[in-house]
Amino acid sequence: MKNGRAASTLYQACAHNDPVSLRKVLERGVTKEEAMELDINGWNGLMVACCKGFIDIVYGLHNCPFIDINHQDNEGNTALMIASQAGHINTVMYLLNYYPGIDTEIKDCRGFTALIKATLTGRNDVVAALVMAGADIHAVDSTKEKCAGDWALKTGRYETLYRLRRLNMRPKAEQFCESYVPEWPELKERVASATAEKTAREKITQQIKNTFGFRFPRDPQDNGVLDHMVRMTTSVHSPLISTGCRPLCPTSPPEVGKRRLAVPELVKKHPDKELEESSVCHSDSSVSHIIPTLHSAESITTTCCADTERRGSILSLASTKVATTFIPRGMARRNSVFPSGCIPKINVSRPTEATPKKETKRKREKGFLELPKWNLLVEHVSKLTAWLAVIISPRQPHLTLAN
Repeated sequence: MKNGRAASTLYQACAHNDPVSLRKVLERGVTKEEAMELDINGWNGLMVACCKGFIDIVYGLHNCPFIDINHQDNEGNTALMIASQAGHINTVMYLLNYYPGIDTEIKDCRGFTALIKATLTGRNDVVAALVMAGADIHAVDSTKEKCAGDWALKTGRYETLYRLRRLNMRPKAEQFCESYVPEWPELKERVASATAEKTAREKITQQIKNTFGFRFPRDPQDNGVLDHMVRMTTSVHSPLISTGCRPLCPTSPPEVGKRRLAVPELVKKHPDKELEESSVCHSDSSVSHIIPTLHSAESITTTCCADTERRGSILSLASTKVATTFIPRGMARRNSVFPSGCIPKINVSRPTEATPKKETKRKREKGFLELPKWNLLVEHVSKLTAWLAVIISPRQPHLTLAN
């Protein structure tokens, strides 16, 4: 919106980051000429949004049929190149996952690909996303004939070079594969070596190392405890992954150099029933072979709760709408955002007794004695008074203290 007026064209809505006007423009319908309106640099609305990081605009344009995702400007840049060079990782991920037919190997006038541009600017996360989406690591430019690794070394992007080497060491994301077992294979061996009885020589050697050794900050050990925790929590069997997202192809995990299809391409290639059968179930994080029907889901909803108001709430209607479109009803029933069926009641009760206040610690000053607590002070004062009464009183020398 500019000067209080809504954008009237698609390009103006994209340039001004106005998703409301963009939605209105798309609802009334746009022509191919309006969707491909260009500025003096040859940029369309999508390219402007990718340059500035307008993720809402990028999200709203993926349903426009006239947007050419591989359109090149006057210098040969595409929307993916612009987003990669700018370092907008969310925009790059959305382009790769939801824009069908995106080409990662298009070169500009100098022969640079999107991966080389991200490497030159040191965008490590973007480099990893492009590589795991199938970008060619060995693609060279037309002027210097250098690949992404060579340009990282030449420009001093050592962190980017290190990220590329790490990806080459582990080219396949095993934790996103259905055959991955979230168990540490070296656990038994390391526990046995740690609990084994050591000799006197080994004990002395370990004590000397602990005393005179230096501890420098270093990266986590390969296949170590921290590495295993990251793999286990990001695997397809993890409850965090199974409730937070829905892996469509768990039998085909991301791999370096492997072309990844976008979600619309997967939907066209595989029918909905096949995707539902190969998806990961939320209950046991395994491939579900039983797809509950609409009648079975409604019967479960009816029998779980007799209260029609709670059963027919907004969240239940939302889960039914989501389940009938793309997400299987079996997964929508276990969704925490759109719970289907009965919504449990939560009773909040306040305690009758007041919460005791925490005693504040007094700061101890140097050179002064710290005051004792009140109960100890009373006890000491009473004892001191009794002793003084015995010592001062000359008429009763036979009195003794009981305590």
